[in-house]
Order: sequence, then structure tokens, then C-alpha cells
Amino acid sequence: MEAEAAKFVGAGLAVIALAGVGMGIGNIFSTLIGSIARNPAVQPKVFPIGILGFALTEAVALFALLIAFLILFA
Repeated sequence: MEAEAAKFVGAGLAVIALAGVGMGIGNIFSTLIGSIARNPAVQPKVFPIGILGFALTEAVALFALLIAFLILFA
């Protein structure tokens, strides 16, 4: 296998983590909306925790994308 092809395969494998991140973000927000729909009075307490979960999950996506770009261009 040539080095250029190996770079593309490695970057593709690094981006597979983005599928898990997408499912995780969907799960976070579906649970957040479900909990607020059941009890609207809890919204001020639950919403910041949901946003924190979103930010931490999105950080994993940014790290995976950074690794893919490092494999491709470094």
C-alpha cells in the first residue's frame, strides 16, 4: 500500500468516531427535550447540564477531526 493511500485510510478511520458523536448528541438532546416535556419546572436545572454534555461530546468530535487533519496534512 502506498503512503498516500494509507493516509486516506487512517484519516477515514479517525473520522468513524464522528458517528458515535452524532448519536451521543442526539441522545443528549432527545433526553433533554423529553425531561422538559414531562416536567417544565425542571428546565432551569436541566438545561445547563444538557449544554455541558453537548459541549463535552462535541469536544470529542473536534479531537477526532483534528487527528484526521493531522494524518492527512502533517
